[in-house]
Amino acid sequence: MTAAQDRDGWPREEQHGLWYEDLRTGVVYVHQPGRTMTEYDNVLFSALSMNPQALHIDFAFADSLEPFNKPLVNSMFTLATLVGMSVSHLTRGTIVANLGFSDVRFPSPLFHGDTIYGQTVVLDKRLSSSRPTAGIVTFEHTARKQDGTLVAIAVRQVMMRRAPEGEPANRRE
Repeated sequence: MTAAQDRDGWPREEQHGLWYEDLRTGVVYVHQPGRTMTEYDNVLFSALSMNPQALHIDFAFADSLEPFNKPLVNSMFTLATLVGMSVSHLTRGTIVANLGFSDVRFPSPLFHGDTIYGQTVVLDKRLSSSRPTAGIVTFEHTARKQDGTLVAIAVRQVMMRRAPEGEPANRRE
């Protein structure tokens, strides 16, 4: 008999993101762990996304260009990683759809070996007018590298699921 069989009658709690009702304005959601951006990651992401920009994949070319004189991490990889960092914390299994991005900026460069740390704040939330089981949430995701320098900001709107009937209200407003 396995441990799982021994506990068949026990209540189960599945890991998921936060429901619409659980998301609060005025809270900084800090995502852990950070992520070190490697040369391999950057070249692979650039290849998979069909982005042949020499600033990301050609070291000799990037080395010859001022002001950085080295390859830059692909900004789309930075954005994807930042949003990805938030998923298990906020939206895993609780998002209906990603509705769009606005105000996406990369105020400082990111290089191989830099580590980013992400956080999210809820700028706004409202119930959906067309889907009674969902709400619209506006997130602001930010990434800073290891020295605290801001490297990415993205405002994103998502449609989030409302909590199912009977869901514990341990994180409710």
